[in-house]
Amino acid sequence: MENNEIEKGKALNFDKMIEYAQGAIVSKTILKKETGNISLFSFDKNEGLSEHTAPFDAVVQVIDGKANVMIGGVDNTLEKGETIIMPANIPHALKAIERFKMILTMIKSK
Repeated sequence: MENNEIEKGKALNFDKMIEYAQGAIVSKTILKKETGNISLFSFDKNEGLSEHTAPFDAVVQVIDGKANVMIGGVDNTLEKGETIIMPANIPHALKAIERFKMILTMIKSK
């Protein structure tokens, strides 16, 4: 496997591929390329990522639980099955309202 990526050509169940850890955030790289990457994250309740910016768009897909995703000062509550796009260069942060898992897809621009 290249770049610690998950093996290609096999069916995947993202929810089962990452576990929760008490008081922690867990991440796993699924695919990493020059043009972007896909990662899995699990957050224990009240864990989160502090406000920051990224130079490219990012898509958050919640696959379990519930989270607050703040984008440009606006709070968004997302639950299992919901998705939001975080625009490039806009401050954003995440916090677990309850334990949650997400797929993060980052698309880089030229």
